[in-house]
Amino acid sequence: MNMEDSPELRTTRPDATKPDATKPDATKLGATKLGAGVIKRATRLADGRELIYYDDPGTTLGPDRSVDARTLDPRPGTANMRLDVLTGDWITVAANRQNRVMMPGADADPLAPQSPTNPSEVPSNYDVAVFENRSPAFGPALAEATGDESAAADAPRGLDDLAALDLGRTRTAVGRCEVVCFSPDHAGSFGTQTVTRARTVIEAWADRTAALSQLPGIEQIFPFENRGEAIGVTLPHPHGQIYAYPYVTPRTTRLLQSIESTGADLFQRILEHEQNDARVVLRGEHWTAFVPFAARWPLEVHLMPNRHVPDLAETTAAERDELAPLYLKLLRGVDALYDTPTPYIAAWHQAPVHVGRDSVRLHLQLTSPRRAADKLKFLAGSEAAMWAWAAEVTPEQGAERLRDAIARAESASA
Repeated sequence: MNMEDSPELRTTRPDATKPDATKPDATKLGATKLGAGVIKRATRLADGRELIYYDDPGTTLGPDRSVDARTLDPRPGTANMRLDVLTGDWITVAANRQNRVMMPGADADPLAPQSPTNPSEVPSNYDVAVFENRSPAFGPALAEATGDESAAADAPRGLDDLAALDLGRTRTAVGRCEVVCFSPDHAGSFGTQTVTRARTVIEAWADRTAALSQLPGIEQIFPFENRGEAIGVTLPHPHGQIYAYPYVTPRTTRLLQSIESTGADLFQRILEHEQNDARVVLRGEHWTAFVPFAARWPLEVHLMPNRHVPDLAETTAAERDELAPLYLKLLRGVDALYDTPTPYIAAWHQAPVHVGRDSVRLHLQLTSPRRAADKLKFLAGSEAAMWAWAAEVTPEQGAERLRDAIARAESASA
């Protein structure tokens, strides 16, 4: 299972908690109004990384935000990618990501607002905060220089360049990796947030998808949340991440091949097929949640818009308004399956930036390896080595269990 890419804590020098007397304690940040009354305020961390605050509608936070007065080491160089000529996959080699904090207490949480004793990554109190990962798998260099970042040497030269197979091929892993803090609280997940806060996060996802798509050399944007130690999470703080890849991911490449073989309306046909089946677990005016026909995992559910939408940036205000409570209802049902919180990966699949925009539909794929209260599904020989899956829970059973759990969660909160 994948280890989470949490920000590294061990890059502050010993004097990191001492403020720089030449810097102001606080600054007033400009405001950009987004949808649903969300306010966006952008600034920079001490080492130049971008930090963006997304304020809830009706927030009690003002425009003044603390300045990051830490003394930080220079940012690491951009990682390298190597081509696996057997599969055509590009493998990022980012050795600087080895040292990551493991399950810190609240007094050392790197995603909490900074305090006199905790030189964390976010200088001020916040509602939702997004910042560049200090030790990213991709970036900070880009395919071309911008006002903020330099151009990488040996950057990918487009999708045709990346598709060419040969031995010993390398490219610089340009791109961006960001951390999305759902709350200043030390513990929780997306599902523990209020509807208002969930709506703010959705607005942040959409805003970052649009902004990252404009960066030179970016081919796909992937927002996701890893939840639970069984998934490999190293920080209990409620947060997710956004990856901006310099290539179209292997999963999406396979999807594009299927669409080419079956027709550009594949997602619409899938949705119509699922909506007429017992595997539907939630249905709204704009969204449908269902367990897919060929689910691999003991718990797997997809959440899809009822019309074609390539990514979160292209969703309407009405779709985002419905998504916030519907997604929370789904996640709380997932947690009601057992007596303890369910580990999961919540993966928002979006159309690539430059290809497949008219055929690849935005959708959530939420999966969990938990197959019983005290049992996990591990990927061993056949599945890990040969990608040949065997499911222990039928999709129909999985849908029925999840519908019951959603009903229990709603009853408990009534």
